[in-house]
Amino acid sequence: MSALLELENVSRHYAVSGGLLGLRHGLVRAVDGVSLTVDAGASLGLVGESGCGKSTLARCILGLEQLEGGAIRFQGRDITDWPQTELRRQMQMVFQDPYSSLNPRMSVGAIVAEPLTIHGLGTAAERKAKTLALLRTVGLDTDMARRYPHQLSGGQRQRVAVARALALSPALVVCDEPVSALDVSIQAQVLLLLQDLRTRLGLTYLFISHDLAVVGQICDRIAVMYLGRVVELGPAETLINDPRHPYTRVLLSAVPVPDPGHKRNRENLTGELPSPLNPPSGCPFHPRCPQVMDICRHEFPQAFSTGEARLAHCWLHKPA
Repeated sequence: MSALLELENVSRHYAVSGGLLGLRHGLVRAVDGVSLTVDAGASLGLVGESGCGKSTLARCILGLEQLEGGAIRFQGRDITDWPQTELRRQMQMVFQDPYSSLNPRMSVGAIVAEPLTIHGLGTAAERKAKTLALLRTVGLDTDMARRYPHQLSGGQRQRVAVARALALSPALVVCDEPVSALDVSIQAQVLLLLQDLRTRLGLTYLFISHDLAVVGQICDRIAVMYLGRVVELGPAETLINDPRHPYTRVLLSAVPVPDPGHKRNRENLTGELPSPLNPPSGCPFHPRCPQVMDICRHEFPQAFSTGEARLAHCWLHKPA
């Protein structure tokens, strides 16, 4: 596979100001030196707690945030070199809350057709035909085109959001917590839809979630983020079955098990997620890590290989 998306040491910081004079008194390192590659036709999961920088990284990829450092290349070309109109056609997003992401004053048909209208693609009749075809593609009846978002269920609204994202035939679809606002049974249906669309249309996904169980169902590879950094990266199946970073193990221990007879050893974290305004020295996870060592408090770990195509930023895996 060829690389569709490449991130090299990407950073995004925010200055914090306050007081009567509005003086700057801090810097939030929302994304701090992230390097990733997403192959064409692949699905990469981005996992971590709220506030770890997942959504900020997605906005950087979409060109909605200006980088402090590093580079993002899409189809081998720096995203700053892409005309914004062309970049919007190549990248689309499915948001977490389908109700707030859909205009309540527009019909479903108008919502799905809106990208085509904005980019001036096709005649009115062609746009209408494509809109109906997109509704069928996501498993909705074409009669839905006359309805409004408040007349639909949560699952139906998210299908409309997916149809809108597909209208311009993008190469990359960024899914930001696309099922977390849905009931569990509806989550499964939407995940199956996304898997089917990826196979049929050759889509590439960046799938953002806090739930490793959800990501494991749809992604080939998983990157685990903590406090603006990627701490572990590897194939989805092996990462879930054999996590190497202590933080990944904690996340997995929190995933519910459907078998009431099975007991999972729960690993509990002490303390809260540190503020990105004042991150800990050394490894950012060390204040909460059950396996902390003295070196963790002073030096940030480099990426150590822990197997084929697997990396973990953890001193536990430093070669002897």
